[in-house]
Amino acid sequence: MVDVILGLQWGDEGKGKIADYLTPKYDVVARFQGGPNAGHSLEFEGKKFVLNTIPSGIFHKTTTNVIGNGVVIDPVRLFQEIDRFIAEVPDYADRLLVSKKAHLILPTHRIVDAALENAKGDKKIGSTLRGIGPTYRDKTGRHGVRVGDVLLPDFKARYEEARDRHLEQVKWLEYTDFDLEKEEAEFYAALEQLKKLQLINSEYFINKCIKDGKKILAEGAQGSMLDIDFGTYPYVTSSNTITAGVCNGLGIAPKHIGKVYGIFKAYCTRVGSGPFPTEDFGEEGEWLRKQGNEFGATTGRPRRTGWLDLVALRYTCMLNGVDELIMMKSDILCGSDKIRVCESYKIGNETTDEVPASLVESGVEAVYTNLPGWVGPLNYAEGFDNLEGTFKDYIQYIENAIDTRIKIISLGPERENTIVR
Repeated sequence: MVDVILGLQWGDEGKGKIADYLTPKYDVVARFQGGPNAGHSLEFEGKKFVLNTIPSGIFHKTTTNVIGNGVVIDPVRLFQEIDRFIAEVPDYADRLLVSKKAHLILPTHRIVDAALENAKGDKKIGSTLRGIGPTYRDKTGRHGVRVGDVLLPDFKARYEEARDRHLEQVKWLEYTDFDLEKEEAEFYAALEQLKKLQLINSEYFINKCIKDGKKILAEGAQGSMLDIDFGTYPYVTSSNTITAGVCNGLGIAPKHIGKVYGIFKAYCTRVGSGPFPTEDFGEEGEWLRKQGNEFGATTGRPRRTGWLDLVALRYTCMLNGVDELIMMKSDILCGSDKIRVCESYKIGNETTDEVPASLVESGVEAVYTNLPGWVGPLNYAEGFDNLEGTFKDYIQYIENAIDTRIKIISLGPERENTIVR
């Protein structure tokens, strides 16, 4: 079976830490969507690493890591990422497999991304400018260049055809702030390194692992509220971030999906533009940002902050078929005498517990319940039963509201700052 770990909010939930924490139970960790716009942070033994494209199991010596066909890969950023941890994992290439069907982010994809975002003016989506959207558009438009293409004799012609098409679009948008010659030189150098990795038909590899009884963990990027179909459209990413995306992103049948772990923060954050019903613009929102060090692991951008949204959380648990919840950054709320939780939405004169088809136009107002806070600090070494009563009440309140058990509670960034109930 293939177990799944994914985010239930707008990304940045802490998937990297939990994927790393769970990895010893699995033979294979496989990324199934997204690209270098993701930033999965891992901390252990006093060291911090940020992974963008590579699965979070890379630091475990007995785990095979697969970049699946649903991922889009920037070769330059891939090897910049590897350079950051190669001293820790010098044998990474022995355990890193890359799907030949994964699409490549070309230099001009990033340029098109910047040109399109620049043209939007004050209506920007909040792109990370990593070229993710244009790469997925070429994929669905049947113009994409894939990892396996680098092994073909006509690769350069394929690349140049895509490049020239992108440059026509950039010219039309009157965007000139780029140095393509420099970017192409870096791109071709990175491709030579990419060719040395294990490039595979990953769908066959994954299905053979399933047949052989190996344990597989599918790792998602971003969050469920950024899903291209079910997220806060159009302020979403370009792929399916929910459990259904595992089937397309790894090439497996739905019957092989096992347990689904859903990760959420004890509060909410969002990066970039788009609706955020529980956003707090006041002192409490700034307090959450400072307490939680809420700045993007990949972009460094300040995250928008707010309170836990149970309407959205129920919605994403439903979409993903979540079996067990994992609550992150519980320790950040220590010291607050009041915790706010969104119970429902008010739209006009009506109250609803459903996420509307469009959060952008609906004019949603969050309806809050106030719960008592806790002083802390929360000591993971004492176990759940010995934690402060008001904190345990907060856990129980969420479980009752979502009708799903919170199995794992994170009380800090290190592997050991974790309680398993």
